[in-house]
Amino acid sequence: MTDPSPLWEVFVRARRGLSHTHVGSLHAPDAELALRNARDLYTRRQEGVSIWVVPASAITASSPDEKDAFFDPAADKVYRHPTFYEVPDGVAHL
Repeated sequence: MTDPSPLWEVFVRARRGLSHTHVGSLHAPDAELALRNARDLYTRRQEGVSIWVVPASAITASSPDEKDAFFDPAADKVYRHPTFYEVPDGVAHL
């Protein structure tokens, strides 16, 4: 039997100043219940200070099979790499 509730992706921030990290998924009928269930399931030992729940259906991702073609346009932009620039002598902080 399949669960009729939508799938939610859960992200937790461990401490202030850190990024939210994906910790797992859960099924819940709405965002409020997803948030409460995420708290109970993923922060039982006070591991977090903030939780995000996102409907899995709202996430669009690139395909790992198409990574070469998808990320190739960035490879020809050498100016995006810090090795392209020369730092003049005497510059203490950059």
